Amino acid sequence: MSNNQQFSTALTKVNDTFFPMIESQLTGNGIRMDDYAKQCVLNSLSAINNILTVKGITWNHPDLDKSNITENLLTIASLKLNPAANPREVYFQLRNVKIKRDGKDVWVKQIEMGIEGDGNDAILSRFGRNIKEVKQFWMVREGDEFEYPYFNGLEMTPPKWRPTGKGEVIRIVYPIEKLDGNVDFHIAERDDVIKNLIAHVKNNLMNETFGIAKDRYNATAKQKEEIDKKKKEIIDKIKEKGLAALDDTGLEQYISPAWKDPQSRESMIIRKMRNNIVKRIPKDFGNAFVQMTYENTDESIQRVRKEIRDNANQEIIDVQIEQPENNENETNHSDENQKDAPVIIDAEPIEESNDEKEFNDNQEELNLFVNETTETNGPGF
Repeated sequence: MSNNQQFSTALTKVNDTFFPMIESQLTGNGIRMDDYAKQCVLNSLSAINNILTVKGITWNHPDLDKSNITENLLTIASLKLNPAANPREVYFQLRNVKIKRDGKDVWVKQIEMGIEGDGNDAILSRFGRNIKEVKQFWMVREGDEFEYPYFNGLEMTPPKWRPTGKGEVIRIVYPIEKLDGNVDFHIAERDDVIKNLIAHVKNNLMNETFGIAKDRYNATAKQKEEIDKKKKEIIDKIKEKGLAALDDTGLEQYISPAWKDPQSRESMIIRKMRNNIVKRIPKDFGNAFVQMTYENTDESIQRVRKEIRDNANQEIIDVQIEQPENNENETNHSDENQKDAPVIIDAEPIEESNDEKEFNDNQEELNLFVNETTETNGPGF
């Protein structure tokens, strides 16, 4: 049997294993798996297979977390994200992840999935609330003529744009046609990407102790104060410099290559401007399972929740309160709350290629927009 035949046979067996499982779970949650969703799952299995083959890992490898693959495929099918689309809507990479199993720390190999910029556009087009069509977005450059929209009561005068193709992209404009025929113009500015950069650096600094302590979990209160002071100095410096901080050699160790490298910096900034628009626009998934699946793909929300779980009840707050006379029934639940620690306790990439390093940073950081959850149906400028 030729190598191509062996490859085809192996992948066919994998498809036959996962497909019925995915379709059954979707049906059980009230979702019909249409032909396009099936094609997205097929393309995803092929993409995952390529990653495993490059790393020399088989589908039967004892350390491969197959339940994680199933979760990713459920996400792909329910959101209809296509890794074979051009530009790509979703990507995969392999990571070593430490989990708790039978009370012991165990390293497993997990396939990590991330949504790329065009994937967010596809989700908005499919699930955007009262949205008929997401038009081609505008990339407004420094040398372009641009006039902002303005209102006269409820009447809006649309923006005007005369492109020249000269200079850096300074804003992104999404014209979005609503079901009632009106068109909203959602605008993101280049300068606002500094918020994404700050969030990115804060995430990279999460475990940084600057040599003051062995790690942040064992740091004393005084050491934590010193560490926080140094972190604040770094963040304040970035706020002062703006995006010019990307060229500061004193900050480069805290910024990932996808942000700094000339060949990827501009695409990263444009992607962040696009995400800052698309992720804020209200969506209606029409199914609780699909909505939960979408929320689980948001890396920023995941990291916020993980940080809360990791640090819950870790710090004693000195607050004096008046104790009730009868407190015999009061119990200390701190030990019980400590049991809510996350299953995944550590993770690191497995020999990332240069392409994977660039896309790894595409995961949404612990960004400042997590708390900005106000839904607006009007123009987003």
